[in-house]
Amino acid sequence: MNNNSQSKAQKGKWPKGVSGNPAGSPRGRRNTATLAMEAALEQGAEQLIQKVMTMALEGDMAAMRLCLERILPARRDREVHLDLPPIGTAQQNAEAVSTIFTAIGEGQLTPAEGETMANIVTAQTNIFQAEELESRLKKVEGLVTAEEAQP
Repeated sequence: MNNNSQSKAQKGKWPKGVSGNPAGSPRGRRNTATLAMEAALEQGAEQLIQKVMTMALEGDMAAMRLCLERILPARRDREVHLDLPPIGTAQQNAEAVSTIFTAIGEGQLTPAEGETMANIVTAQTNIFQAEELESRLKKVEGLVTAEEAQP
């Protein structure tokens, strides 16, 4: 049995992290067929664009959709301006979430934006709780260590 057959998994596949051709293509190398297609498209790009625009103007819905998707890309998250109270205590976090809910109700935020902001406040609350728990645990461990050290 040679080395290659020993390093293959039982079903004939290479285990993760082991290559069947260690000297294979370098990372990031582009496929030659893809490069050739891109070069061919680049030469006729202007004609293609004109054709699609003509088709769209003649009422071809697929061409219209293609043009509009390029002109007006899908909307991404927008910047949100909302004055939140300081966040630190449980009461302050509850006030922040209440402010977010009010902004949703008033139409300042979309429900999705409000959910994202509430999740961020919740994550911050969890971090504060973990920090507080860790601080308390260290104090208790210090007391236990001090008691054990006393004769």
